[in-house]
Formats: sequence, structure tokens, C-alpha cells
Amino acid sequence: MEQSQKKLLIITGPTATGKTRIGIELAKRLEGEIISADSRQVYKLLEIGTAKPSRDEREEAVHHLIDIVFPDQTYSAGVFARDARAKIEQLLNRGKLPIIVGGTGLYLKALTKGLFQGPAADPELRKRLNQEAEQYGSHNLYKKLQELDPVTAGRISAQDRIRIIRALEIYELTGQPISFWHTKDQHSSEYRFMTFGITMNRDTLYQRINARVDRMMQAGFLDEVQNLRNLGYSFQLPALRTFGYMDILHHLQGEVELKVAVEKFKQKTRNFAKRQLTWFRHQRELKWVDADETEPVEVIQRAFESA
Repeated sequence: MEQSQKKLLIITGPTATGKTRIGIELAKRLEGEIISADSRQVYKLLEIGTAKPSRDEREEAVHHLIDIVFPDQTYSAGVFARDARAKIEQLLNRGKLPIIVGGTGLYLKALTKGLFQGPAADPELRKRLNQEAEQYGSHNLYKKLQELDPVTAGRISAQDRIRIIRALEIYELTGQPISFWHTKDQHSSEYRFMTFGITMNRDTLYQRINARVDRMMQAGFLDEVQNLRNLGYSFQLPALRTFGYMDILHHLQGEVELKVAVEKFKQKTRNFAKRQLTWFRHQRELKWVDADETEPVEVIQRAFESA
């Protein structure tokens, strides 16, 4: 088989479904190394709140594209696709199987299918949309996006002003929603990606999310957020303007009790898992593996080796 026809393995699915452990076990069995496809684990100093693989786990299997930029540096899906392809080539040249593990759907789409770049930003239009957000709230813009592009609205948070504004901007500049353009930007790949999504009973998943947040707090997440404040990082940065970090920040600023902040962290993580499921359900090439009914490592290994 030519290198351009090499099978590559992708392990994805909602947060807290055990993707990290599954990826490590497969890496050990298949002579592989892991390329992280997580848009928050790329950031240094964000350890506990991003559920990065532990040092012990990174010793079990080599991980790439973790801890590569600081929170005030820019990193995007397009940059990830470039970096991931470079790592894939390096691993293949060393006789290793690249195993891409992560739940950031846009990163995976950029790697496997490419991205719609869209028109350049329109300063006046963006200024108007930002002013509208300031005056009426981001939720008002989100409601507009739900009407114009419900598919895209279902994939992003109502608090994600940057992505909401970009989606509305593309609609106004092109006359079509960004979800329409995303169906037009398919491209052939020199790799054969085999993508497996890990799923489980919704109640079980929510229990796992709640338990993981509790472990994060016990591991010192409060101190992690305080350290980022002490270092002078703005929590308006995309890396930090996210659930968990913002919720604990509100507690540190005296706005809410710690118990309330933790509960919000759990709720927002559960909501994030639901948005991830919405995204992945639109990926026709994805093969679901139910962790409640099967042993995912065994199922994926057999399917990969027999394909």
C-alpha cells in the first residue's frame, strides 16, 4: 500500500467518554502515537480544566499537539490541520500509526475535509454587530443566527460572540449561511481516515462529566485559574473565555459561591457534550461505538485491522 493510501485512525466523540484512555490502549496495540485534536489542550498552563492526559498517560503513549502555544497566542482549525498533517507525515516516515484523538469537530473537519475560508472580515459590518451585541446582548445575535442558520447555531454556544458574529458576517456578505458553505468545501485526501465515535447512555455520560469536574476541583483547578489571573492573562482571550475557567473566575471575583460556580461548570460541560453530539451526528463517515455495550478498544482494533 502506498503511503498516500495509508489508513489513519480517528477517535472522537463527546467530552468525558474515555477517548484518551481508548487512544492510549490502541497506540500500544497498534504501534501508534497520538495526535491531539482538542482545541483547548493546545494551550500551555491550561492543565486541569482541559482534562489533558496526565504525565503518566503521556509516558504510556507519545502525544503530539499538546502544550504548543500560550493562552494569549492565536491557534485555529486551519493551523491545526497544517500542524497535524506535518505530524502525520513524520509518524508515517518513522513507521508509526498516527491516531488522532479529540472531540473538536472543526479541527477534525479541517484535517479530513478542509475548511471554507470565507470572505475577509468587513470592519464596518463587524463593528455594527459588536455594537449590537454590546447594546442588546450576545443572546440577541444568537437568536438571529438560530433563525438564519439553525445548523450552525446548534454547534456553538450562545455565549460565543466571536463565532456568532463571524457566522452572521458570512451570511450578510455571501447571502448564504456558513453551514451551506461547509457542504461545498469537500476535498479529496491522500489518507484514508477511519473515524470512530465513542458514545454511551446519556445519564451515564452526565454522571461521568459531574464526577470529572469534582476530580478537577480536588486536583487544584481553583489554583490553576488563580495562577492564570496572577500571570496577567485576560479572561477575554478565546483560550480562557470558556466554561470552567470563566465560572471559577466569577467565584474568584466574588460574584458567586464556589458551589454555584462548580455546578455551572458541570451544567455547561453537559451542554457542550450535547452540542458535540449534534455536530457528530452530521458526520456520515463516522462509525459509532457504544461503550455501554462493547469494549471500544477491541471493537475499533478489529475494525481497523480488517478494513
